[in-house]
Amino acid sequence: MAIEVWLLFCVTALVAAVSPGPAILLAITNGVAGGVRRVLWSSLGNVTGLICVASVSVFGLGALLKASSLAFTATKLLGAAYLIWLGVKQWRKPAVGLRVEPLKSDAAERPWHFWREGALVALTNPKALLFFTALFPVFLDAGRPLGPQFLIMTGTMMCCSFTCLMAYGGLAQRVRRWLSEPACQRRFQRVTGAVFMGMGTSLLVLTRPR
Repeated sequence: MAIEVWLLFCVTALVAAVSPGPAILLAITNGVAGGVRRVLWSSLGNVTGLICVASVSVFGLGALLKASSLAFTATKLLGAAYLIWLGVKQWRKPAVGLRVEPLKSDAAERPWHFWREGALVALTNPKALLFFTALFPVFLDAGRPLGPQFLIMTGTMMCCSFTCLMAYGGLAQRVRRWLSEPACQRRFQRVTGAVFMGMGTSLLVLTRPR
């Protein structure tokens, strides 16, 4: 891969990673509720999910979603249901007030829970599959081996995503002081829950690209 092509891909990947979406909202929610350690595990899970999404998009699942109305609809409904479920869970979570110091026990005892949550956000989003399917061919050089190019682009995308998620989560942790009161926490949970549900609903109106 030529260096100028890679630099252009870096800019594209960074813009995509910074753009608000379910993964960023999850990082913000975890940063406020549990601190950087929780954000770390959910971000690692999201990156793992994105690696899987990038891989299957190369092997044709993205093309299948474009070609098959049934496959696209099933993936869309699954992703929408998961995001709406996250929103309902966040909306209904009891507000008990937050301690100013990081909540170490929850994130330390259940890292798998947060890793799984981050991975599922990536795996159940059909937009991610379509994004990789549309993006990768633009930067691939058919005259060079495809394997190394795929590894370079996937690694770059994962680094950008992980860095942005950790940055959003770290910034969110800093506002925990303002959410130490149950009433403020409740408002935050209602807002983030509504946004999750809104993102899930937006997937329901997503149309299959032609």
